[in-house]
Amino acid sequence: MPQVTLTVNGQTHTQEVEGRTLLVELLREKLRLTGTHVGCDTSQCGACVVDINGESVKSCTTLAVMANGANVTTIEGLAAADGTLHAMQEAFREYHALQCGFCTPGMVMSAIDLVNKHPNGITEQQIREGLEGNLCRCTGYHNIVRAIAAAADVMHGKRTEIARAAE
Repeated sequence: MPQVTLTVNGQTHTQEVEGRTLLVELLREKLRLTGTHVGCDTSQCGACVVDINGESVKSCTTLAVMANGANVTTIEGLAAADGTLHAMQEAFREYHALQCGFCTPGMVMSAIDLVNKHPNGITEQQIREGLEGNLCRCTGYHNIVRAIAAAADVMHGKRTEIARAAE
């Protein structure tokens, strides 16, 4: 069996995997990082999104061997060592941008990549279009869009903390 070495959330792991093993399976079953969810197995829902070398990737259609040598960040790797949430996680919490939470890890990972790709600011339309590959079956996306916009301001240094959601 092939051997895969990758750095996940700052820790290097070497695992033997079958050639057909998906990255999401490696993360969930071998590394026990269960924040990355399997929602559809067809790359349609986005619940499995992780960051690989600075790009958001759907791990349900990425073979583990394709991530050999890569730096992978999952939802578990976003918070600081002291437990301080990433700005995007904090914004999702503040803006009530989740309901059941199943899509949230993939949505947060995609949103961070989306904001990073728009360093000069991001519009509501760009956020909505950028979330096209992420499905949420519980919300109408309004609070998700608001959360991403608020986090973008912090991530790009326009604010020092998440703007509080209006009640």
